[in-house]
Amino acid sequence: MEYVKEIRSLIGTRPFIIVGSTIIVKDEQNRVLLQLRSDTKEWGLPGGAMEPGESFVETARRELFEETGLTAGHYDHIETFSGEKFYFKYPNGDEVYNIIALFMVTECTGELIMDDGESLSLQYFPMHDLPMKLDQRAKQILDRVGVNR
Repeated sequence: MEYVKEIRSLIGTRPFIIVGSTIIVKDEQNRVLLQLRSDTKEWGLPGGAMEPGESFVETARRELFEETGLTAGHYDHIETFSGEKFYFKYPNGDEVYNIIALFMVTECTGELIMDDGESLSLQYFPMHDLPMKLDQRAKQILDRVGVNR
């Protein structure tokens, strides 16, 4: 996150390209893990921005642990998303175009923990009953990979 803060100090809220990883975590009941984000007050998938020198998998591993307290042994790359549909404007005015590598994990260890300040809640949802206030990027990703509301 320090890298993003440093860039923001130079460019203000202007749009810039953020590369990162997002993770779909499923539990034994085939429910998907979502986080209620503290910045947007919307439900989204765990994930975040790549730090200099990281690979997509390293970013996914770090973000999963930082945002949920979970670790996984294997990360299946599903797809990489980019383009105008992944433009996002944060409540503070920061604008980004996301490049998102999506990973799926099914066997995680650890306990759900929120201590990074980015989450208000972590909860598993059945695929057929996702929350109404779902982040537009998460909705697009879940719809694309076959998870319908």
